[in-house]
Amino acid sequence: MIERVKVAVVGVGNNTSALVQGLALYRQSSSLVGIRRPMIDGLGVGDVDIVAAFATSAEKIGRDLTEAIFLVPNNFPRLDCDLPRAGVPVTKGLVDASEVQRVAAALAGAEVLLYSAPSGRPETARAYAEAAHTAGVAFINTTADPVARDPHLLDRFEVAGLPLIGDDLASQFGTSVLHNALLRLLKERGLTLVSSYQVNLGGTEDFRNLVENPNTKKQSKLNALSGADSVAVAPLGYLPHLASQKVAHLNLEAQGWGETSVSLDVKLKVHDPSGAAGVNIDLIRIAASALRNGRGGQCAEATSLLKSPPGTAI
Repeated sequence: MIERVKVAVVGVGNNTSALVQGLALYRQSSSLVGIRRPMIDGLGVGDVDIVAAFATSAEKIGRDLTEAIFLVPNNFPRLDCDLPRAGVPVTKGLVDASEVQRVAAALAGAEVLLYSAPSGRPETARAYAEAAHTAGVAFINTTADPVARDPHLLDRFEVAGLPLIGDDLASQFGTSVLHNALLRLLKERGLTLVSSYQVNLGGTEDFRNLVENPNTKKQSKLNALSGADSVAVAPLGYLPHLASQKVAHLNLEAQGWGETSVSLDVKLKVHDPSGAAGVNIDLIRIAASALRNGRGGQCAEATSLLKSPPGTAI
């Protein structure tokens, strides 16, 4: 029997809630609903155990992970599954780079560190990557903060035989994925793009944080879009009553044969944390497989799951 992947998570917010609950749900059922790849290198969706969790919220620190994921301001709904206690107390996360060694020691026994804290804290993201490197653990950066796009850091992980995956996951079926598919379709069908825009509204704490710290996220969204020179990304909007749902509006203006106009408007409504968890489960297994096979640095098979892989703009 293949050994389960042992994962540590940074951030005990909605995305972690969706992941923890989803792992329990799929273990208890034979459902393949919402699963992109049931198996990756022999690892199934249920072959993932969370063995450590880090957060900075005083209310969450010391709580069992399965309790902490339901504390306010988290607002991802409870899934229809039994959720036994994880036996994983939430540990105080690092405050600055001086605590790298403490966090590295707490990663003993983990194979993968999933960084799922809010975007807009590049120094914190980098410090956790350093902790993973020190501990000999693969690192996944799901945020827009540049970590894997740092060539020096990427080289260090590659030399150490440690996977470094990032930056910024592309949600399972989110605005960037849909927008990019529509832009590609215009090009494939011979239409000329005139202009396009996207508007994103959400009610999670991550949206609230991104409204306050938008710069890296906006560039990351543009990195994910074909024809970005003609595409505008509106500032994110935080609407608490949306809870864990995201509402996106897309517009594309183009010209077809004879320079006649074509206009398309699309509305997308999804649970944003589910979209993250549906990708994180693949990134975790890709990272674990690469680690076990001694492949450090960038994992090419993860590129399509990211908005800003190495080589894209910062």
